[in-house]
Amino acid sequence: MFMAVTPSFIAGPEQFYQQIDDIIKSHSLRGCESLCRLLQYLAKQSLDHPHSPLKEYQIATEVFGRPADFDPQSDSTVRVQASRLRTKLAEYYAGEGAADPILVKIPKGSYHLVFEAKLVESPPQTEPSAEPVPRSVVVETVPVRMRTALILLLACLAMSLLAVGILLWNRKLPEPATAVPSTSRAAASALAAFWRPFTSGVEEPWVIFSNAAFVGRPETGMRYYTQRDAKSTVYDHYTGVGEVLAVHALDDAFSTLGRRILVKRGSLFTLDDVRSNNLIFVGSPSENLSLRDIPGTQEFVFRRVASGPRQGDLSIVIEHPKPGEASTYLASPSNAPLTEDYGVIGLVPAIGSGHYVMILAGSTTFGTQGVVEFVCRQESVEKLLHEIPGSSSGPIRPFEALVRVKIARGVPVETELVSVRVR
Repeated sequence: MFMAVTPSFIAGPEQFYQQIDDIIKSHSLRGCESLCRLLQYLAKQSLDHPHSPLKEYQIATEVFGRPADFDPQSDSTVRVQASRLRTKLAEYYAGEGAADPILVKIPKGSYHLVFEAKLVESPPQTEPSAEPVPRSVVVETVPVRMRTALILLLACLAMSLLAVGILLWNRKLPEPATAVPSTSRAAASALAAFWRPFTSGVEEPWVIFSNAAFVGRPETGMRYYTQRDAKSTVYDHYTGVGEVLAVHALDDAFSTLGRRILVKRGSLFTLDDVRSNNLIFVGSPSENLSLRDIPGTQEFVFRRVASGPRQGDLSIVIEHPKPGEASTYLASPSNAPLTEDYGVIGLVPAIGSGHYVMILAGSTTFGTQGVVEFVCRQESVEKLLHEIPGSSSGPIRPFEALVRVKIARGVPVETELVSVRVR
């Protein structure tokens, strides 16, 4: 641990703990329970055990309740949460904590907190204090001669940049070779409007992709886990081809919007994630089991067929079908080539957190891929927004949509909007 202060300021553990308490009670960390727990833990370990290294395994098991077999190589929870906490600390000190006397930082590559006192200029006639500094505190000062030289250098640099800026401003820029069609600009704005609930905040959204539970071994054969397999070893190492390509499509779309996504497999999902993040679920509830723990779609619902020749198959049921709509939609039968599937797009508010949940799910892995690609294309999103009143002039309202996906040789080749419900 490293604590740096100015000669005119001496702080001890009591002041550091008070600073941590102020941050936790701030607006910046309001509702972020997992980050508050992490900050408290890091502060206690840093102050009580300054020379003991803090490991990801220790933080994962003691703060986030990960099991004893936690593997930092395959689970980035601690690194991601630490990154989020760094962002929150920067947000706090840029706003309500701007006048605080103590800065709290998490250096990259370490989980020990750094406490720094803000620099306070001493009057020129005042001699440095001769009082001894406590052993736990390191004093850092900058020589006056060096500080003056640095200020002059920065002033020269600022004047140079100003001159270059004036030259560029007065320079006549060439006309673009081709103008962007107005329809393309409208489509781009449609994609931005659709994903605004997930791009308007500071934090990146989490993409939770399905990874179903299996029993058996890859070399001898595997099948879905069922209740009768309670004593069998469960493998959740696998996910569908469609989900993999869907995550790639989402990453590409968010890059276009100047943002990025964070990715987590469904078996690592916790309810704390709902309270702290915007979430995008990729995969049907039959495989993405974490969808069962949160509010989902109400009009277009995944349900197993109870009887008949398709008994046991996963279907999408419309709870209140409109004239001309079927009540049940099914993918191609399992004994025939897969040429058609149906999927659901749903935007629902997370209960009591101010965050949003997007559900993107087909009844097969290729249906899921088709649905995700639908919401990542500007032209198809523009059609969807046209069916949601008020979306062109204000925030998009929670909605549900049913999409038909045509498939050829395991590839979604065409998607069609079937029905939309606005909550």
